Amino acid sequence: MPIRKRNSRIPWTKSLPTALLALLAVLLPTPALAAPTANGGKPPGESRPVYSYDRAVRESVWVDTRVDGDRDGRTDRVAVDIIRPREAAERGRKVPVIMDASPYYSCCGRGNESQKKTYDAQGRPQQFPLFYDNYFVPRGYAVVLVDLTGTNRSDGCVDIGGRSDVQSAKAVVDWLNGRARGYSSRTGTNAVTADWTTGAVGMIGKSYDGTIANAVAATGVKGLKTIVPIGAISSWYDYYFAKGAALFGSGPDGLANGIESPEARGRCQAVQRELVEGAPRNGDWTRLWAERDYVKDAGKVRASVFAVHGAQDLNVRTKHFGQWWDSLAAHGVERKVWLSTAGHVDPFDFRREAWVPTLHRWFDHYLLGYDNGVEREPMADVERAPDQWSTDRVWPPRGTRTAVLRPGTGTVPGVGTLGTEPAPRGTTAEFTDDPKLGEADWATHIDEPTSGKAGFVTRPLSQDLRLSGSSTVRLTVTPSTASAHLSAVLVDLGPATIRNYAGDGEGILTLADRSCWGAGTASDTGCFKRTAADRTDVGHTVFSRGWADLGHAGDLAHGRPLTPGKPYTITLDLAATDHIVPAGHRLALIVAGTDAGLIVPASTTPRVTVDLHRASASLPLVGGAAAFARATRGDAPGGVAPGSPPHGLRLPELTHRP
Repeated sequence: MPIRKRNSRIPWTKSLPTALLALLAVLLPTPALAAPTANGGKPPGESRPVYSYDRAVRESVWVDTRVDGDRDGRTDRVAVDIIRPREAAERGRKVPVIMDASPYYSCCGRGNESQKKTYDAQGRPQQFPLFYDNYFVPRGYAVVLVDLTGTNRSDGCVDIGGRSDVQSAKAVVDWLNGRARGYSSRTGTNAVTADWTTGAVGMIGKSYDGTIANAVAATGVKGLKTIVPIGAISSWYDYYFAKGAALFGSGPDGLANGIESPEARGRCQAVQRELVEGAPRNGDWTRLWAERDYVKDAGKVRASVFAVHGAQDLNVRTKHFGQWWDSLAAHGVERKVWLSTAGHVDPFDFRREAWVPTLHRWFDHYLLGYDNGVEREPMADVERAPDQWSTDRVWPPRGTRTAVLRPGTGTVPGVGTLGTEPAPRGTTAEFTDDPKLGEADWATHIDEPTSGKAGFVTRPLSQDLRLSGSSTVRLTVTPSTASAHLSAVLVDLGPATIRNYAGDGEGILTLADRSCWGAGTASDTGCFKRTAADRTDVGHTVFSRGWADLGHAGDLAHGRPLTPGKPYTITLDLAATDHIVPAGHRLALIVAGTDAGLIVPASTTPRVTVDLHRASASLPLVGGAAAFARATRGDAPGGVAPGSPPHGLRLPELTHRP
């Protein structure tokens, strides 16, 4: 197991006595009241840990959502656990809020160590999962953790990204800004106001939590200044389906069953039925999915967005990031992105030493108004290899243009080419769906005429070729049966050392020693297990994927049986990526049927004929078609042998992970 040097930046507040901290709080300028400057009235510098953590106010409030999700005749209240600096409150100094709204605080836990909320005998919150409270409360922030409706100590029912979920978090933003009612207990009438906050809120969270941040931002709620969605969903349909092809074995009702509180299961059966009926497993787009599509409302977003995603996240795939990012860009939303090569992993666990200070500066700017320049820094950080990062002033980088590539026939039967000229009319390729095979099998045998896939490959590249953004593959195919699923993947053919995204840690190893990020108590230490990159050597890398059900080619809302022998045209959306295919490697496009372990097979296993003349792949290349032309002419350096064998990277069968 790798050993890493212990972090030398453990905050000094951890070792100081409470009395001295309280004195420092008086003597030192506080973040919220730092002197304005001539530069737009925004103070420079950064917030400092001048408040005590062990003396912080820890309290619970129940906020009225104004929604009766469980239909018991009264509006639901959500439990809100709050930790905030006591010294600021004693001096009448208002603080901004970092908020994580989650359904996982009691069922599953948060972070790499699955931390859950804990309470003392009087019900006061003791452990706040993750490092946000330990690090930011001493720096003049409140941290607010919200139990979504139907979970932990909240009323209502889980509705998987629907009105109840979203309103349960939005109502808390409203309460923090004086527009909603809060109470000191779940059923009592003693009103509580948030007179201790400036009303400036930043929402953060991974997976479901980040999804709720996206959703609340898409309501345009006032007071929400920034969101930091990590591995977050932007459209729930695209979490469960890819153009009609099912991606997971169960629907949203299965997820609801796993996360709602035991008492909610008894009162929420009607909501469960609506989830089943509104989200049929046939892949049809329904009104339920339309209500859970946040991309269409990106124009309402007032908050800045700092998105983080793993390029190899096969749980919440980068299609979610790509379509959200593109829509935010179209509406001029201020934004930033980190793209790692890990799977469904928090940046605290793949780049901790850079993540914490970056997030600190982000919140200081957008919640405290500091002029620290974070918004003027490069827009994108992209991981190129384990722990090796590059930056881009904008993302996708300037000069990125769509290049249309065409599959063609090659000199070896069943092994095609990938270039810019369309194949002659009447040219075809065939494959037979084999549900036991997937992208690793296809790529391994790319230079062999196997029956389970149709592969198309460039010559070894003479120059690096960078793809940055979202791709599409347009196909006209003729099935032999009444149903067919299609897959299209982009592959970098050549040896590399990558994060082992298919491993148990999805690209990270959890070590035994810990690093501390902020102050702590016996109940909430602020110390977390270190991590390191989990590396593996491979002979190829699948770096973008897309899937579809051919029966939904004409109408996403109504899938239909296919007519064997009839051609159908469909466009597959491939997940957003940023990948460099190095000189000497080859770029491959593979078209096949079921991608084993990633999509559910169709009801039949058809033979599919691909019309190569009408097939195309639209790829976002830095430098566009000209870059592709340069990279595919001339001699490749070094010479990488075709079909370099992979080193056993296999994809796991996936289920939802928080």
